[in-house]
Amino acid sequence: MIRNTSVVLIVCLLLGNAAQSQTILPEPPNIEASGFILMEAETGTILAEHNSHEQLPPASLTKIMTSYVVASELASGRMSMDEMVDISVTAWKTEGSQMFIREGTEVSIADLLRGVIIQSGNDASVAIAEHVSGDEHEFSKLMNRYAAQLGLENTFFTNASGLPHPKHLTTAYDTLILTKALIENFPDHYKIYSEPEFTYNGITQPNRNRLLYLEDSVDGVKTGHTKEAGYCLVASAVRDNMRLISVVMGAKGDDARNRETRKLLSYGYRNFELKVGANPDFEFDSLKVHNGVESEIGFRVREEIKTLLPRGSATELQYSIEIPRSLEAPIATGDKIGTLNISFEDENIGSTAVYAEHDVAKIGFWGGIFNGIKSWFSTVPEEKLIESPHSIDVQVKVEDS
Repeated sequence: MIRNTSVVLIVCLLLGNAAQSQTILPEPPNIEASGFILMEAETGTILAEHNSHEQLPPASLTKIMTSYVVASELASGRMSMDEMVDISVTAWKTEGSQMFIREGTEVSIADLLRGVIIQSGNDASVAIAEHVSGDEHEFSKLMNRYAAQLGLENTFFTNASGLPHPKHLTTAYDTLILTKALIENFPDHYKIYSEPEFTYNGITQPNRNRLLYLEDSVDGVKTGHTKEAGYCLVASAVRDNMRLISVVMGAKGDDARNRETRKLLSYGYRNFELKVGANPDFEFDSLKVHNGVESEIGFRVREEIKTLLPRGSATELQYSIEIPRSLEAPIATGDKIGTLNISFEDENIGSTAVYAEHDVAKIGFWGGIFNGIKSWFSTVPEEKLIESPHSIDVQVKVEDS
């Protein structure tokens, strides 16, 4: 999970009215699907969407939540990967895509997970549900509790596999939020989604996500298909340290869901880039100090701010320091002395505190008298003096983005 990082949502800035923005971006591509959505994962910025909150049947995209529940059970210590599961007649007889487990045998959680994720086995999904909750109905209640915890407001599960049911529905947006949580909360578990094939009981099946073979940057996630749902695909890719997640639901065929997903990913990577707006390595102009033995002080930020920008526009970032009061000595190393504001095209896209780099002692009595006389004859206009509150434009001197 991403930690200790300030991220910035600039959806309105990037995709807003062209008359209000100096940067003109192309329209997102036309996507042939019932619903779709594209997100940059670290900032959570939505780059394109259509019918993303419409409830639709998810088919085997359901198994993302099935595996999320297992990942949570594993993380809590209530389950282990080498734990053995008794395979019931119910699991063995489950219709649809199969891992080909057999009734009366035992299968490890590790194998069943790969049967769910790679082979999209409905039988494996039911076996896991029965092992965790006793039966699939009770497991679906657990799935819905996790959905509520994650804020999936338009999702309801009735089973662990995604077989059709009138009430078994989700949205492209909810599926995206679930996938983002899976990737961030359980990164080791997520690695299974990139495995190209899995062999069980002498039967080798390839990962049903064909984008793993078509796009080197893609590392997941899951396909789904039923007559009711059409062809669905959740994909995630990483290029230039930027992760995009897309959801396409209700495409007309396997080739179509792959094609439409690639169009979304191409649009995102062609037009946007994730840049470091500030971090502790950035060096800025010094600030003036009053009544100190030194007249200036340097400052640094302590956290990293990442911003999603139109590609090629990082040099247009603007920086200013907001000082809540005049910078009066004494100042100690590490004192908070103001707030750094980062703007793009006159819109604030990030703020963070700034801290003094070194001590500045207060000037002595006679120095104070001298400064008082000097200021008496000063020709500096009153509006140029640092007052409270006051914002000063600054420049980045050393930038490592």
